[in-house]
Amino acid sequence: MTERDSGEDIAAIAKGGRTNFFGFFLRLAARIPFLFIAGRAEAYGPGALGRFASALVVIELAAMICTLGEKRGLAQRLSDSDEHPANVVADGMLIALVSSCILAAIFWFFPAPLFPGGEFSEIDRMMVLAIPPLALTEIWLAGLAYRFNIGATVRARAIVEPWMLSIMAGAMIWIAPDDGLSIAYIVSIFAAALTAFIPFMREYGLPIGWRPNPKKIWRLAVRSMPIASADAIEWGTRRIDILILGFFATPVAVGVYYVAQQVASLPQKLKTSFEPILGPVITRNLKEKNFPAIGKQVRQVGFWITAAQAGIALSLGIPGEGVMGLVGPEFVGGTGALAFLLAAEVVAATAVVSEAALIYVARVRNLLVSLATIALQASLTVGGIMLVEMLGFNQLYRAAVAAIALMISLGFASVVKAKMLARILDVPVNNWRWALVWAAAPAVLVGWAATQFLPEWAELAFGIPAILGTYGFVIWHKGFGAEDRLLFRKASKSETSS
Repeated sequence: MTERDSGEDIAAIAKGGRTNFFGFFLRLAARIPFLFIAGRAEAYGPGALGRFASALVVIELAAMICTLGEKRGLAQRLSDSDEHPANVVADGMLIALVSSCILAAIFWFFPAPLFPGGEFSEIDRMMVLAIPPLALTEIWLAGLAYRFNIGATVRARAIVEPWMLSIMAGAMIWIAPDDGLSIAYIVSIFAAALTAFIPFMREYGLPIGWRPNPKKIWRLAVRSMPIASADAIEWGTRRIDILILGFFATPVAVGVYYVAQQVASLPQKLKTSFEPILGPVITRNLKEKNFPAIGKQVRQVGFWITAAQAGIALSLGIPGEGVMGLVGPEFVGGTGALAFLLAAEVVAATAVVSEAALIYVARVRNLLVSLATIALQASLTVGGIMLVEMLGFNQLYRAAVAAIALMISLGFASVVKAKMLARILDVPVNNWRWALVWAAAPAVLVGWAATQFLPEWAELAFGIPAILGTYGFVIWHKGFGAEDRLLFRKASKSETSS
């Protein structure tokens, strides 16, 4: 591959990142109303939100497992196969549909894992209906991303799903207040699935001469298992804390932690801005054995994600009490958890981007590191909760130690996965730059001044933009080179047409 081709890959990644980056802000705008509605005691409250969060963990994990790694593995299958593309996708869809229907039926008859406290209604139980459309949506969006259609992901995940969730949760306060969150979730998932399915059919059409082949599908399932497991574990590191808290803490503490996690996971969505487009680019370079290009792409995207997440983490973490207080006064106690969760997302960036290549070049070793990561997180979370209980601290300290456990385990994964990928490719993949520190220092000073001298409303209205603006100004002038600025440059007509 020529240098020009490598530059075109970076430009393609930047273009996909720009599209999904815009979706991040749309998702942010939609997520805040939902948290505000769900967190208010007069609407649903922390307890109901905690029960909802516990069920959500199991449902989304089940859907992730049922995709069998097709979210990322589909790009490689489409690159390697000579079959009609719709036929290739149909194999994955069939596996996802059958397995998700089986799991949904199991959880319908045995709902205890969804609701550890044992409190649920028949409507709550119907949340399992979301498992099949969730799994299929991931496959449809992965197929569209392979064709560089990122707009469908933005529409489904950043507009339709979160806004439908917020609107329905608000409407259900007056229609079905006891089951409103469950109804809102089911409607939002089916709406997002429809939003993904329509462009998928336009892009791929119906399969041609396709028939289910049990042997072929079984081989696909076995081959995809390491990627599927890595996907589930990577997702699980962001959810096992809620699952453990569901067993060891009150629903109120789980609800407070869930809100902190939802705010902190907004920067995490930035990595998904690049993931759909990074996979196809990496698989194409692997086919040509162009390892230097892969190293360059991993370093570039890793820096983009780290720089963006650090800025957002500072702007949301420094005025954390005010941010959590927006949802309700009961949630201010989760400020410590919010700070550690935001830090966890920053340290996780290297692991996330390294794994985007490792799932293709060392899928089993990557899986083993992922297993070690989630085992470390679970051990630290349970141990920390037991220590807090022994010391007699209140329930919200349990939420804080869960966040600390996540931060430590994701830091471990970043170090190990980056070193592993660098050895395999024999090229550097480290994305660290000292400009991140130069940009963070003045932003922290601005944030400290805002929290000391401004009232809470002004701290949020003016302090957050001031922190982000200060950080952005310094990182742009001190840390960004010509290729870094591709992320913010509008594509030319020639690029768009190519």
